[in-house]
Amino acid sequence: MTKSLLLAGALLCLGGSACGPQDVSELGEAPGLEATTFATTTSATGLAATGCTQLTAASVIAKGHDGNVPANTMDDRLTTRWSYLGKGAWIDYDLGSVKPITGVAVNWHEGTTRTNTFTVSTSPDGYTYTQVYSGTSRKSADTETYTFNSISARRVRITVQGNNLNDWASIAEARACSGGGTTTPPPPTGASVVWVGDFESGDRNQWTRAQMVSADRLAVVSSPRRQGGYSLKATVRHGDDPINSSGNRNELVRMTREATGSEYYYRWSTMFDSTFPNAKTWQLFTQWHQDADAGGSPPVEFYVYGDEVRLNIGGNPGTIVWRTPLVRGKWMDFIFHVRWSPDAKVGFVELYLDGKVVLPKRYIATQYRGMLNYLKVGLYRNDTITQTGVVYHDGWMMARKLEDVLSPTAVIKAP
Repeated sequence: MTKSLLLAGALLCLGGSACGPQDVSELGEAPGLEATTFATTTSATGLAATGCTQLTAASVIAKGHDGNVPANTMDDRLTTRWSYLGKGAWIDYDLGSVKPITGVAVNWHEGTTRTNTFTVSTSPDGYTYTQVYSGTSRKSADTETYTFNSISARRVRITVQGNNLNDWASIAEARACSGGGTTTPPPPTGASVVWVGDFESGDRNQWTRAQMVSADRLAVVSSPRRQGGYSLKATVRHGDDPINSSGNRNELVRMTREATGSEYYYRWSTMFDSTFPNAKTWQLFTQWHQDADAGGSPPVEFYVYGDEVRLNIGGNPGTIVWRTPLVRGKWMDFIFHVRWSPDAKVGFVELYLDGKVVLPKRYIATQYRGMLNYLKVGLYRNDTITQTGVVYHDGWMMARKLEDVLSPTAVIKAP
């Protein structure tokens, strides 16, 4: 859980009048604005949302706006909107008291041309927030309902990490929901699927951002692939350092930021190119990194050392909890089951490889205390390696149930 204090600032732009660049792709930057608060008594019945018993918010605040104010998302008009430029923009609804919440309904501005990457978090008090949903909107003019397990909360926050065209956050209407419903856009399997990053969009837009020196280093390709039509080809050459940090890397980032105590299954496939270097040092291909600005190794890391694939938990030195020989030119199908916690009596890991349990459930701390994790995929390695490294990733999925990350033909074998 993260700590977030809701700060209500001065109202810088009134009504619908513009006071800065608007959410139009050809315009420039929006001014940085403090959070502003607006009371609303508008009925929520005007928003057409499937599978959502709408809850009327008592007030709404946002990180900022460009003249299109947060209150516009509660006025029952799809011709108005809230807009703010910058990844991490958020809008936050106060329901007035703690209520059971099972989802949010959102009508996205310019929804027919944009897919928005976003998370939903809830809070009982406006200070402590828990992420309950992470996903990407589909291209549609319709209102989309995103559901999650019922949680008692007073505030609902939608945080937007940009869209497929630019970094604007723009919402026409939004409501918290109570009652049943189905998640849209529908996941490939089951309602417990939280996020899919399988590259079937034909690009990298399912992911939050890329750390790469050039686009060819994280290329979405049609061959080789494990499933569907596309996979990711991650290439690292000696000297690749896109973030001016240690080692060489080109990685995709997904801001999963799993709450402490949460439990998920992750599915993906990885293949190491036939030319992948044999080096007696670390070469990470999947990691969950701590979100605080702190140095040191990540709490969870899958990496290659020499001709061995390893899973290390706990940073450096940490604990190598699993290892297997590296086979180049062959897809490795992973299912990783984790409970996220800094407490070794609560957190655990469990690993399936190619349909077989290769690491039975092992209790161990999977977070650093006071920090959440986020996912990084690609290739990150010691800068002493001079050979070019190529690794392929495909089929990424995050869900709450094992059955939702299994392919229709998968068979789980006993350890």
